[in-house]
Amino acid sequence: MSGTIWWRHTVRPEATTEPRKADGAGENPSHLEADAVPSFPLVEAGRRILLSEADAVAGVARRLNPTFAEAVEILYRTQGRIIVTGVGKSGIIARKLAATFTSTGTPATFLHPVDGLHGDLGIVSREDTGIFLSKSGATSELAGLMQYMVRLGLPIVALTGRPDSPLGRNATVVLDCGVTQEACPMDLAPTSSTTATLAMGDALAMVLLERKGFRPEDFARFHPGGSLGRHLTLRVEDVMVSEDYPELGTEATIRDCIVPLAHMRGTVPIVDGDRRVTGVITTGDLTRLMNREEDFLGIRVRDAMTVHPRTAEMGQLAGAVVREMEEFGVMALPVVDGQGRLQGVVHLHDLLRSGVV
Repeated sequence: MSGTIWWRHTVRPEATTEPRKADGAGENPSHLEADAVPSFPLVEAGRRILLSEADAVAGVARRLNPTFAEAVEILYRTQGRIIVTGVGKSGIIARKLAATFTSTGTPATFLHPVDGLHGDLGIVSREDTGIFLSKSGATSELAGLMQYMVRLGLPIVALTGRPDSPLGRNATVVLDCGVTQEACPMDLAPTSSTTATLAMGDALAMVLLERKGFRPEDFARFHPGGSLGRHLTLRVEDVMVSEDYPELGTEATIRDCIVPLAHMRGTVPIVDGDRRVTGVITTGDLTRLMNREEDFLGIRVRDAMTVHPRTAEMGQLAGAVVREMEEFGVMALPVVDGQGRLQGVVHLHDLLRSGVV
């Protein structure tokens, strides 16, 4: 079973930038179909914008220096919250970064600098750290909030396109998010600059996540709902068949496998005297044996089974089991404990029905 879906886009030879006549409409063009005709110059323009923003992020990555590690350590040592702030488009990016920090184990909040100076400064404590976002580094609305945090002695991490700006000069650490020009054809609308700033903020959050040793289980605690929550919390033992599943010893015959194979949808675990899994018999094994041997029913399973089969372990995330089954093309796996003893059987169909993917 493949985890990749391929989409094929076929361009008809007659496709042009001119409106195509609707069938049966005479000389009257169909506006709906005209809108749907591929316009290749627009595609190229879109590609140019995307590559421009990608180049901007690559440029920021090349300029990254040890101050980034200093910023991560400041955030790591923060005992309170991360106060993320910015105005306009930078404010929108700041909101997103605050949400990313919070969802990955670092309490953070967005504070609009104007609201902060009109009553919301009470949210700021002496254990907090500020992250200030500004392309120019001279955003007037940020000045009052910065002065307040500096007076409290709070560390400030600045993400700006101008490290030599007022924001850069007053910050504890400055991360250069400058771009040579915006992706906007007029070099006006914040595009490449906001993308670069977002990428830098994401880098801070993800490296901080690693620095804290944040695990998938921790992430799941903050995302208990929906498919993401199921993907991160569902374990193989929550889905496996743990009762009334057949198992056979190595001395069993192929005749003994026929009914269990049908009952277990094509896979029967083979165990030794201590119930450790030594192999499996699948419908594929049975089919290959039937093609080789005319009198196959009396053959011992030890001579026909797949030895050293793949297994799932108790406690393993169900999503990881699905990926392994898809990668190796198997429909069912024996589930074992730490000593390799059989505990159940998990089927791909049951995993899919559980909503883990």
